[in-house]
Amino acid sequence: MQPTSSRGAGQRHVVVIGGGLAGTAAAVLLAERGVEVTLVEREVYLGGRAGAWTEHLRDGTAFEMERGFHAFFRHYANVRALLRRIDPELSLLAPLNDYPLLGPGGAVESFSGLPTCTPLNVAALLLRSPSVRLSDLARVDVRNALTMFTFDPEQTYLDLDAMTAKEYLDALRLAPEARQMLFDVFAHSFFNPDGDYSAAELLAMFHFYFLANREGLVFDVVKEPFSTAVWRPMERYLRSRGVAIASGREARAVEREGGRFVVRLGAGERVACDAVVLAVTVPAVRQIVAASPALAALEGAVGSLEVTRPFAVWRLFLDRPCAPERAPFAGTTGFGLLDNISLYERFEGESRRIAQATGGSVVELHGYALPENMDEDTIRADLLSNLHLAYPETAAARVLDERFLLRRDCPAFRPGSHGRRPGVHTPVPSVVLAGDYVKLPFPSGLMERATASGFLAANALLERFGLPAGEVAHGPTRGLLPARLARLLRPSRRTPARPGASAA
Repeated sequence: MQPTSSRGAGQRHVVVIGGGLAGTAAAVLLAERGVEVTLVEREVYLGGRAGAWTEHLRDGTAFEMERGFHAFFRHYANVRALLRRIDPELSLLAPLNDYPLLGPGGAVESFSGLPTCTPLNVAALLLRSPSVRLSDLARVDVRNALTMFTFDPEQTYLDLDAMTAKEYLDALRLAPEARQMLFDVFAHSFFNPDGDYSAAELLAMFHFYFLANREGLVFDVVKEPFSTAVWRPMERYLRSRGVAIASGREARAVEREGGRFVVRLGAGERVACDAVVLAVTVPAVRQIVAASPALAALEGAVGSLEVTRPFAVWRLFLDRPCAPERAPFAGTTGFGLLDNISLYERFEGESRRIAQATGGSVVELHGYALPENMDEDTIRADLLSNLHLAYPETAAARVLDERFLLRRDCPAFRPGSHGRRPGVHTPVPSVVLAGDYVKLPFPSGLMERATASGFLAANALLERFGLPAGEVAHGPTRGLLPARLARLLRPSRRTPARPGASAA
């Protein structure tokens, strides 16, 4: 691939590095505004951590493997706006009416049917929860609990970013069962262990997913594998808008040459451009910046980024079905390393067809924030034994095939990290960042955070080019109670602020 030189009069060329949700969102919006875009993706498929690739079972049957179950919450406005480019009616999604949380001894929590406005949703959850007794509520530290309702995008981080999520939850004085069922599962969903996760970030996620979410906590799922339902149609959409997709090519460095940027790929390939969107994982963006003298001004902020502990995804093709009363997706707590169980044949067409052919089930197990340096055999043994404990009928099942993934590339949100976390804009003009690690001006998480950051990154460049920006949706940025109460309600158990822990 030679440096790009032929452009229309006044047309700008942007290289987007990374073909996941963040990079795709940026590429889509830029291309829709008439910007020339080259999308560089290391893998041969788009999607990043939400992508899928083709593998084969032992009998030769092809199937699409993914990096784990993804929930499309109904308040993911930016994710849905991106998907509407390829499916205006969002027919690719199917609703899950509930997802239970399973605890030891048969404990179960449900989030279906709750009111969708605060504080009614909180009151209804507490009143109907089998893990909460009135005597337990009497022991709760009300002052600390009320801080959940005072989220402020600046003050909350000033006050609580130095505290761990564990310290905050300890300060609530919740009964152990209620804490385990209502909060531990939620905290673990962000891949970070609560002892190394910012309390401010936990409260931001609680605000985003529950207190400020008018759609409720139930969600939708993709009816077919991500590759066929999302990414192949998205690739066609991008190409129809003139986007050049350079898949299977890894960006190594960004250089300055003759007043423009040059993105250096492997095998001597180079792409010249006017601007760059860095929309890759934390390890990848650190590598690119470290190899790029032209991006030296980013080294401080990008160099402070870290990844959290590893996570495991284990897909099992069993020779018999799970019990009919099992939910398509269930969160778990108190089952060792096991954080959730997905029965893919109950919501995804490809897995349903495989299960019908074998008479079995396609089960996926997730373990988040795994202990450092735990070996694969130990992880497998723990996950399998706890599957058998949660779903006893699986103990007699024979494993026809399996795929096990152990990855470590999700961003850490450690106490004190918020002040150093980079936003979309960088000190290098015309170079912007996008990804689920990026600091945004409003609360957001996981897939929605990645997609929103991609739209914001595109808007930053569109503004420089004098072109109209695209809409970036978000919910309420502040909690129900006024921010001036935050200091009065500040949790009493604080740790000293760490260097750089102030909000930007």
